[in-house]
Amino acid sequence: MQGGYGHDRGHGRGNGRAKGLRGGKLALTGVALAGFALALGAVADVARAQGGGAGGLTLPQNITMLGTASPNFRRATAVVNGDVITGTDVNQRLALIIAANQGRLSPAEIEQLRMQTLRNLIDESLQIQEAKSLEVSVDEAEMDATYARFATETFRQTVPALDAYLAKIGSSPASLKRQIRAELSWQRVLRRNVQPFVNVSQEEVKELLQRLNAAKGTDEYRVGEIFLSATPESRQIVSENARRIYDQLREGASFVAYARQYGESSAKSVGGDLGWLRLGQLPNELATVARDMQPGQMAGPVELRGGFSILYMIDRRKVLTADPRDAVLSLKQITISLPANLTDAQVQARTAEFDKAIKGAGGCGGVGAVAARLGAQVGSNDQIRARDLPAPLQQPILSLAVGQATPPFGSKEDGIQVLMLCGRDDAAASSGPNFDQLMSQIEDERVNKRAQAYLRDLRRDAIIEYN
Repeated sequence: MQGGYGHDRGHGRGNGRAKGLRGGKLALTGVALAGFALALGAVADVARAQGGGAGGLTLPQNITMLGTASPNFRRATAVVNGDVITGTDVNQRLALIIAANQGRLSPAEIEQLRMQTLRNLIDESLQIQEAKSLEVSVDEAEMDATYARFATETFRQTVPALDAYLAKIGSSPASLKRQIRAELSWQRVLRRNVQPFVNVSQEEVKELLQRLNAAKGTDEYRVGEIFLSATPESRQIVSENARRIYDQLREGASFVAYARQYGESSAKSVGGDLGWLRLGQLPNELATVARDMQPGQMAGPVELRGGFSILYMIDRRKVLTADPRDAVLSLKQITISLPANLTDAQVQARTAEFDKAIKGAGGCGGVGAVAARLGAQVGSNDQIRARDLPAPLQQPILSLAVGQATPPFGSKEDGIQVLMLCGRDDAAASSGPNFDQLMSQIEDERVNKRAQAYLRDLRRDAIIEYN
């Protein structure tokens, strides 16, 4: 077992060690700003000495603006303990969410997301400010390295390509780096102010290991969650916002991205992943829903004490029992193409003929001859785990004996295919976490629970002005 469960509502947190981003943003020192101001003054003196011209233009020294303000004017949306969050900051962060939804958001939905984005930026400001007050810093080299890693691992792009993509959608590298800076700074604050004061006894770990062994063979769930807190006064608004987020997720939005951006549980930084847990570790409302969910399914919003949750079933398994989906398979893929002008009846007839020929192949050794006769293409993979296959194919493949094939699948446009099982190596049973791993996990859970209380204190003491 890995992970427990928790929010601000008193449960243990549910994930292993948080995989926070690393990074920061450039800040001009007071000396640099003073030098910049002197340089501007010198330029102005030269311009006046040359008759007030500016690049060949003749302009008056006393300017009175008669039109509207510049479109580049950065109007403050909030001021957090003196630090400004502008409308541009909100728009650039919001652009990432809009892009993830391919622009399929109504004006009302965008406005709701804008308010949530502002709240997230306020929290980031508080985290960065607390780190600064404790003299916790992030150097530029680490920031650049983290941003580059984020580009390759998350976006699968080079840094210049990611920069161009962000600019294209109306965001910016600075917006993403600000979030990276806040996450890393906050983790360092927790390591200094929280982690040293969290203790886990050996007796606790031994007792948990005993319970884990006693639970061998029972169901365990890896659950993702987006938790939105609500008070009695805000319940209706938060419920509507949760429903909008759920609808956007069903239309293809990234659960991990939304959890990181809008979730309020302690697992926010790892995309809402609560880790492996048993139903008894969830609130009753969530346990009732999760019990019947299959991997890949979502449910919600579920109302519970303190707010609403959207659940995503990442995976299921048996405690300390080998998972059949970890078996390594050797497969052959046989595909036939179909002419575009075939009728549905003709497609069905060709599919039946194909299925009969494959079943008569006599196993993987006879596939080549059958493929040649049918004009089929053959591919193979000798090292693929069952869980890496598309979910609809996993169970049919695992039910096959060596030499058997799946029923045909595909379409007239993409061709008709079957997979034939040529070999299978089953995974060994898991021994579960060892003593040190379990102790580290419990420590992490307690650190993250206290982190939520820490952030609540910062919010309560903050001076925030809105425009």
